[in-house]
Amino acid sequence: MKLGVLKETKSNENRVSLSPNVVKSLISRGDIVSVEDGAGLGSSYSNEAYTLAGASIVSASEIYNNAEVILRINAPSDSEIEQLKAYTIWMSMLLHKSNPELIEKLAAKKVSAISLDAIPRISRAQSMDVLSSQANLAGYKAVILGANEMGKIFPLMMTAAGTITPSKVLIFGIGVAGLQAIATAKRLGSVVEATDVRPETKEQAESLGAKFIQVEGAAVQSEGGYAKEASADYLAKQKEAVNKSLFQADLVITTALVPGRKAPVLITEEQVKQMKFGAVIVDMAAEQGGNCELTESDKIVVKHGVKLVGITNLPGTLANVASELYAKNMATFLNHLSTADGFKWEMEEEITKGTVITKDGVILIN
Repeated sequence: MKLGVLKETKSNENRVSLSPNVVKSLISRGDIVSVEDGAGLGSSYSNEAYTLAGASIVSASEIYNNAEVILRINAPSDSEIEQLKAYTIWMSMLLHKSNPELIEKLAAKKVSAISLDAIPRISRAQSMDVLSSQANLAGYKAVILGANEMGKIFPLMMTAAGTITPSKVLIFGIGVAGLQAIATAKRLGSVVEATDVRPETKEQAESLGAKFIQVEGAAVQSEGGYAKEASADYLAKQKEAVNKSLFQADLVITTALVPGRKAPVLITEEQVKQMKFGAVIVDMAAEQGGNCELTESDKIVVKHGVKLVGITNLPGTLANVASELYAKNMATFLNHLSTADGFKWEMEEEITKGTVITKDGVILIN
């Protein structure tokens, strides 16, 4: 197949959908790969590296005109959709539940759209799961960002001038990002507490050394690896359970997301007012409205003496390794869906059925 790798156009995006190493593996299976000029520069991949891997360096227009399959990380803009030829296959993260208009526009162009963020969270799809690979990096970077913004150090330190007590870290959400945040904060020597609406995450948090804050007498079911949206009653009970830890924390990291919906508010302005002066909140849900109601997307602000970090696209700040992991996910996914001769279109197969959003102009998943 003729694969085309387009440059990302979002202002805060430095990743690229295929790395030179993965390009080489796809060419070895028989694919022809074209890469837009400069597509890998933000991830520290030169044009020469792609050329040595066997790819051709071309313009964006050549990819739109000649590629059978176009690979990206982010969804296309309206102007990019206009350049797509009918029956082209587009593969990227589409967040289709939140973007019905985007899907309608792709269908109108008779594009077959495949969404990597829709890969089901089942054991045999783990090696294709871009959300997990990127969330892992985001959880790590959230702790590093928090450390940079804090006026304290993480570990216990005994000095001639006296003993420095360890920082207290509170993590909301024990998914992939939350678990990596726990592990990173513990490695740096902090005291870590964590909470989640799913009681089954207690063992995972404790296995990494965190104290789990239990919300007594309530639970929220999970679906497809994500928590379902919690009720107002549950969120009230969670707030009561975590307030003591929240008000004592030096660093708070929030990771709670509900697919296709605005992020739940876990920390109110009233709670922020009662936090330690100088505390830091890293809100990993900033792009979807934020878990703290005071978070401002892509800004670091101080409110009521608390610093709120709303930086979005944390994986993009680790572009080199994030691109390599994304590319490996992409290659495994491509190998599952296709051969070098073309796509299999096994529409009853679980992974295919869950990720092919449109096919030849027909919307298959709303």
